Amino acid sequence: MVTSIHNITFDTTGDPYKLAQFWSMVVGRPMRVEDEPGDPEVSLIAEGQPTMLFIRVPEGKVVKNRVHLDLQPQDRTRDEEVDRLIGVGAKLFEDHRRPDGTGWVTLADPEGNEFCVERSVAERAAT
Repeated sequence: MVTSIHNITFDTTGDPYKLAQFWSMVVGRPMRVEDEPGDPEVSLIAEGQPTMLFIRVPEGKVVKNRVHLDLQPQDRTRDEEVDRLIGVGAKLFEDHRRPDGTGWVTLADPEGNEFCVERSVAERAAT
């Protein structure tokens, strides 16, 4: 028997619509057309992939995420992607870049959820 991932869920004490807008810019997925500002749940969709679901919850984030996303840019370098994501609202959490160009950067979304940006496939092939 096989189980598949249906949703990747993000909790927020703020506005699920605004958090979904941020992640829509990060991963290039559209929101469902029926989602509106003020909704308690908002989703980003992509054919054949798990839905990204944003839900309002009463409690705030207390500790480090135990599960997080690792993003790999497809059409730019890791550093260009980090700059882009900070420009759309991410915050630098930890910088693990090394002088030889390897490593990753941990960012936080507007709700404080950590995620990492790795080197692109092209960058990995060059080292």
